[in-house]
Amino acid sequence: MSVDEDLASVAIRYAITLGAGYADARYEYRESRWLLLEDAKIEHIAYSTEHGIGIRVLVDGAWGFYAIAEPASSDDVKEAAEKAYRLAKGSSTRLKDKDRARISDVKTYTDKVIIGFKKNTREMFDELVRIARDVDGAMRGADEKKADRLHKTSISTGYDYVEKLFMSSEGSAIFQSYLDTVMSISATAHEGSLNETVSRTEGGRGGIEMLTEVVDVVDTARSVASTAIMLLSAKPAREDKATVIMDPDFTALLTHEILGHPSEADRVLGYEMAWAGGAWWAGMLGKRIGSNLLNVSDDPTIAGSLGHYMYDDEGVRAREKILVKEGVLVGHMQSRETASIFNVEPNAGMRATGYEFMPLIRMACTYIKPLDYSLDEMVRDVKHGYIIHGQKVPSIDMYRYNWSISCQYARRIEDGEVVEGTEGMLRDVIVMGNAPEFFSSIDACSKHYEIRPILNCGKGDPMQTLRMGNGGPYVRAIAIVKSVVA
Repeated sequence: MSVDEDLASVAIRYAITLGAGYADARYEYRESRWLLLEDAKIEHIAYSTEHGIGIRVLVDGAWGFYAIAEPASSDDVKEAAEKAYRLAKGSSTRLKDKDRARISDVKTYTDKVIIGFKKNTREMFDELVRIARDVDGAMRGADEKKADRLHKTSISTGYDYVEKLFMSSEGSAIFQSYLDTVMSISATAHEGSLNETVSRTEGGRGGIEMLTEVVDVVDTARSVASTAIMLLSAKPAREDKATVIMDPDFTALLTHEILGHPSEADRVLGYEMAWAGGAWWAGMLGKRIGSNLLNVSDDPTIAGSLGHYMYDDEGVRAREKILVKEGVLVGHMQSRETASIFNVEPNAGMRATGYEFMPLIRMACTYIKPLDYSLDEMVRDVKHGYIIHGQKVPSIDMYRYNWSISCQYARRIEDGEVVEGTEGMLRDVIVMGNAPEFFSSIDACSKHYEIRPILNCGKGDPMQTLRMGNGGPYVRAIAIVKSVVA
């Protein structure tokens, strides 16, 4: 292990000696190596390592936090613990009793969790570079007759290896380690004044096999490039409120923005209103928010997902969190503090980007659950509508109520069949709706579903960017489809 259990223990004991009612420490080691390949040329390779400790204390109902990089001695962590204590003590003098933080009781654990992999990316980075070159070659050879239209290719790939130790004054001592391997692929086609970009991200919590066995990124690359070229001949969408069938990649972003974020209990309570908004369904537990075909969970135990873990950053053991059951809102993601407010059990919802940040309530792997339709059956029932492919950019109001999300492209459905070729393909498409109306209109979900990698979810002030999984099946509902461009 690259983390230091003795220093973490010293920090906790010293904070309690100073007068903290509770203390925890997260000692973490991170190693990252990333490659950017653009137009078949390596633009840069970056490598970094870092370790440090974050110390969190609770004093008279107020939190204090302090972090240091590369602690060298007990004196270093004692000084950090004292600073965390003084921050909390100073804050506590200004709190009214109703505003004081209280944490729910939890079971303590002593455990060691190593999330495994088949092919160690740390030891096989040359192989990852070779795969990236193969991916670039596949994009360039995707449509040889129209290769001159392929304006730019880009592949960003690499790994993050993390070891983290959580210890608390209540007696928990939990070590976890994992390896993330990811590749983002992008192709831009150009003709005249038109540029069309298609992208796809693959990978997850595991080794190189996440790119070669779980999926085949070379095949993905061919599809990305050929689709970008095809979009040069596609038409923009006309505004139309119609039946849409959203593919799992688009469903992942929709789930992230208007099901995942509003399920974070701190947003439900309005703690983030000044920075990142609240939740449109605040106060609606037990009430219907969608059709009875809508079932939503957040599950950190799904292996391979970028949100996979067995304990959160408060030492709470991970389990599936059921958020929506048959269209009824039944739960939120909770911390120990918010669980005490809702009078429920904590459910392992707290995570931080790294040791240098306070943990926040974050999604792990939020997804819409599959049902029993095939995609062909879903299409066959549509007289007029669209299949929505791939995610791009979301725009969501502060309550996560009104939303618009651009997609990679769409295809028209007429009389129960997908219109093939560029005749049925639409470019520069945005999909719009409001949450309760859209969720109430869901009338089918496919058997097939995917958990997609989300690389850059931001939350908090200071901003924390975190990886996670989101996903779901093909989802059929009613929404507005229109062109991004006027």
